[in-house]
Amino acid sequence: MNTGQFRVPKRTQKDYTLAFKLQVIDTVEKGDFTYKEAQKHYGIQGRSTVLIWLRKHGRLDWSANTFMSKQPSPNKKIRALEQQIKRLQEDKEILNTAIDIADEMLNTDIRKKYLSLLSKDMNQQQAQKNASSPLAE
Repeated sequence: MNTGQFRVPKRTQKDYTLAFKLQVIDTVEKGDFTYKEAQKHYGIQGRSTVLIWLRKHGRLDWSANTFMSKQPSPNKKIRALEQQIKRLQEDKEILNTAIDIADEMLNTDIRKKYLSLLSKDMNQQQAQKNASSPLAE
């Protein structure tokens, strides 16, 4: 019965030269095939043979943990980061409100005091860097 598909002959263990293994690894690491697709394409019988080659000869990390760990999809990562940004913005708003209330209650201007102290500190650090720089001599 001819199904019209080209059949790749199954290979035996003695056919797997280092050059062949490196060729298979290269196609997988370039992204041309998954390791399972490469197994089918090249007629490799063992279910984990290509994966073993990748772990032994591959340039990428093919440890067992990378396949078992479930990485969140990019969309899930984006949603989580957007939620984190929203929480941080809310926290910032709360802190700004707390500073405003403290300024009113204590009749101070915390932001101006903090910025002037920060500015003085940065000027001192810059002066120290310039003094210790070999170009300053």
